[in-house]
Amino acid sequence: MPAITITVYGSEQICASCVGAPGSKDTYEWLQAAIGRKYASDGVQYNYIDINQTQPDAGQQAYVEKIIEEDLFYPVVWINDKMVAEGIPRLKPIYQALEELGLEEIEG
Repeated sequence: MPAITITVYGSEQICASCVGAPGSKDTYEWLQAAIGRKYASDGVQYNYIDINQTQPDAGQQAYVEKIIEEDLFYPVVWINDKMVAEGIPRLKPIYQALEELGLEEIEG
């Protein structure tokens, strides 16, 4: 199975267009729990990127700037190099992307 990295870009402040939605950090923690219940996810790495902080990684900083400039809804969820959710994430496309990368469901 290839390495899988799930990156959540977000902010402590809830997106202005996402009133009533959970916060980015809550979504980050929720995704870890949901994925951990469904998949054998020992090899999955999780990253949380605060869009209000300068990022040391140039690629991450460029994407943070894009989120702000284009007023994307956050949190934005990436799996490896593919964006899979923006705003209020849905599990179905996230699970589909994980399965395409070879992540296996827990039996039972």
